[in-house]
Amino acid sequence: MRRVAVVGAGAAGALTTVQLMRQADRLGRRVGIWLVDPAERTGPGVAYGTQDPRHLLNVPAGRMSAFPDDPGHFLRWLTDRHSHAAAGDFVPRQVYGQYLADVVERTAAACAHARLHRVRDEVVAVRGQGAGAVLRLAGGGEVRVDAAVLALGSLAPAQDWAGAELSGSGRFVADPWAPGALDGLATGEGDVLLVGTGLTMVDVAASLARPDRMVYAVSRHGLLPQEHLPAAAPPAQAPPGLDGSHGLDVLRRSVRRHLSATRRACGDWRPALDGLRPVTAALWQQLPVADRARFLEEDLRVWEVHRHRMAPASAATLRTLLASGRLRTRAGQVVTAVPVDGAVEVSLSDGTRLRVGAVVNCTGAPTGSRGTMAPLVRCLLEGGYGRPGPAGLGLDTSGDGRLVPAAGGPVLRLWAVGAARRGNLLETTAVPEIRAQAAEVAGTVLETLADRRTPAPTDRYGQRLSTSPEAAELYDRALECILAGRLGAEELLGEAVGVDPDFAVGHAALALLGHERGGAAQTPSALASARRAAAVRADDRECSLVAAVDACLTGSEERGRAALLGHIAGHPRDALAVSAAVPTVSFNGVTAAEEAWALVEGLSGSYGDDWWYLGQLAFVRQEQERWEEAETLACRALTAQPDAGHAVHARAHVYYETGEHRAGLAWLDEWLRRHGEGVAQRSHVAWHAALHELSLDDRPALLRRYRQELIACRVSGGRLLVDSASLLWRARMTDSWSGELPVAELLHAAPPDWLEAPATGFAALHGALALAAAGDLDALGRLRAHALAHHQAVFALLVAPLCEALSSVVRKEWRQAVRRLRPLLPLLARTGASKAQQEVVEETLLHALIAGGEYDRAERLLADRLERRASPLDWRRLEAVRGRGARWREPVVVVGGSWEHARSA
Repeated sequence: MRRVAVVGAGAAGALTTVQLMRQADRLGRRVGIWLVDPAERTGPGVAYGTQDPRHLLNVPAGRMSAFPDDPGHFLRWLTDRHSHAAAGDFVPRQVYGQYLADVVERTAAACAHARLHRVRDEVVAVRGQGAGAVLRLAGGGEVRVDAAVLALGSLAPAQDWAGAELSGSGRFVADPWAPGALDGLATGEGDVLLVGTGLTMVDVAASLARPDRMVYAVSRHGLLPQEHLPAAAPPAQAPPGLDGSHGLDVLRRSVRRHLSATRRACGDWRPALDGLRPVTAALWQQLPVADRARFLEEDLRVWEVHRHRMAPASAATLRTLLASGRLRTRAGQVVTAVPVDGAVEVSLSDGTRLRVGAVVNCTGAPTGSRGTMAPLVRCLLEGGYGRPGPAGLGLDTSGDGRLVPAAGGPVLRLWAVGAARRGNLLETTAVPEIRAQAAEVAGTVLETLADRRTPAPTDRYGQRLSTSPEAAELYDRALECILAGRLGAEELLGEAVGVDPDFAVGHAALALLGHERGGAAQTPSALASARRAAAVRADDRECSLVAAVDACLTGSEERGRAALLGHIAGHPRDALAVSAAVPTVSFNGVTAAEEAWALVEGLSGSYGDDWWYLGQLAFVRQEQERWEEAETLACRALTAQPDAGHAVHARAHVYYETGEHRAGLAWLDEWLRRHGEGVAQRSHVAWHAALHELSLDDRPALLRRYRQELIACRVSGGRLLVDSASLLWRARMTDSWSGELPVAELLHAAPPDWLEAPATGFAALHGALALAAAGDLDALGRLRAHALAHHQAVFALLVAPLCEALSSVVRKEWRQAVRRLRPLLPLLARTGASKAQQEVVEETLLHALIAGGEYDRAERLLADRLERRASPLDWRRLEAVRGRGARWREPVVVVGGSWEHARSA
């Protein structure tokens, strides 16, 4: 018998338990289900545990079935007991609690293969044991299971706003839904303050209102829930053009147009909002990370009061209380609430002072999981078994509801249903959503447990790996090195394929790295091994990845790009593929500019707050010149993973592009000191530091940086050209280096293919710069010939004319150099080089303009550069150019029968 725990016996736990029993019985599988919750009753939970008949469902009875495949189930159950019940009735919530309890009992009695065990205790901690989990109970016992589903419901309402004095006074109700919490107030003396104006307030006000009592309700917005129409119209289908990936502002306008169009067609806005229900999760997942945070801050409350509406009878009660003056609502916040002489004196943010007999917390559940007092949630986060969901809401889950562990955290068989998935789905607390989740999660759990063999290993993002556990672990460590930009990935991958020669993904990753880093000898061999291994043992995703890598390394530029992007569309959590597609510190990528931005932004729903993804998104934001967002995202990533390579890279660019040269230099030096050892991109970080020193016009520091960090013995592979040689050329072009450039030693140690037959436009760009620094016209000619024969368009379009332009610079043919360089500037992004890397060609153009005496054009270019960012180097050059230009512009005089300038330039 397989053992499954369901933690939580409210609506979500009850529905999941029922689905587990029904599906196990239908499959004929023996399953024991441990339903664990301290509550006395199974089913009602907090939402449906009230005994006040005035507390009504806020969804009509016809839409409240426990089963997604039997929408009339609840209505049939209801009419068996209340013959006059109708589908449009808003029945008491306690009745629905009775229904859930009855469904659990009847299902348990009817199932032959599933066995239900009810444990009345609280789960306070979890740990892994083999492939299963051990749940520790508050009472000291343990439950050992093969898998667990967390149906935790909403977390207890936040009460930190109340302060210690009020909280401990006996005149504060922290949770109005706790058993007996309102009993004393219902008959007690004095007015009451309700903090919160949502659906909880509506119910509590109905319970506590009396002719001799004033009920005050206050919230930050002061907004009250909208009401359902007595006879609901069918939902209006959402317009097909809705797409959150275009940003919150565009989505807002589209939704408002949809609401307006529906109001004109139907006479009311409610069908339009109801029609958004099936697409809400997708729209939320499409929104960029920063826009999700904006939505929570700017739109969430307005969305909730329209989306979660109150029953018409509840609305009528509320209107009566408001009209009689027994209920008063306002917008504001509690500033102080101090118990004094048998009452509570309250000050609100608008200056209002109240004296009430009690304060009731109606704020609802907190949105985030961090800082919660719930011991199980704290254990999940602190143990790395889970992590906060996107936008800080709930817990992060994959598409099937399985908990996503923290980076490097243990992977347990833990799933979630209900409120815990709010960060991934936004709307996940209503019965129609929960019953669908319960059915899906139950099926997934049973399918996972059906295979009694050890489950196939996966990578850190849940992608199955057809290999041994030992090889999978080596691969996962290599993947983290790639994602973080650390050294050692190729060695770990070599070990992985040594352990399992038929490990297709391991060979494919080696081929990708070899191609990127100039290892021409090993790349074809690794690719051939990947193809062979995929034919022997690989699932559909792995075969798709190998085919995409093959296309990228051997096909045309367009074919490789289409194959890799097609693979990512089908497998968005394949982080290796995403890394290879986007220009980063690890890969040159197959996308650039807006296409790369759209790719990264579109993956927010797949990765959430993962540190690697945040670093990727930070780099996109800095390329979009959204500096503050880039800085925030990079800092969040670095908090989770201090050596997160993409985040470091993005922050380095933010400092450079905003002209914060001294601050950027200090931060980079400190990061290198603390985290620089073992980092694959160390030379690139040093290059960024050198750019600051160059911009500060600090030549001694620039020379010292090169000798300490960028000489041939400190750098390897393509970085010898990308970082070291490009810096020497830039130093020469800015007159920041005197004497001969020590480029020969770099060329000797660099990968030959980068100089003779580069495979990517990025490698060719830096190979050409290095050859120009060496003054090797013959080699530049050979590189040009290679570029003209290459199958990738960027070679003929950019690399070949760049070789010609650099040859003109070497020969000091300045006019020819200027003529050839200027048209290349807009094309440089196609190489995958960053803006800072592309700038070296602009520096070359500037040098040619000055050397060729075109001072006016040089002055305009320098002025444009200084508009972009501050730079003491450019200010010095601008002053020098203006001085030279002024001398050239002075009038000429005749001396000894010949024309010459009055003053020498």
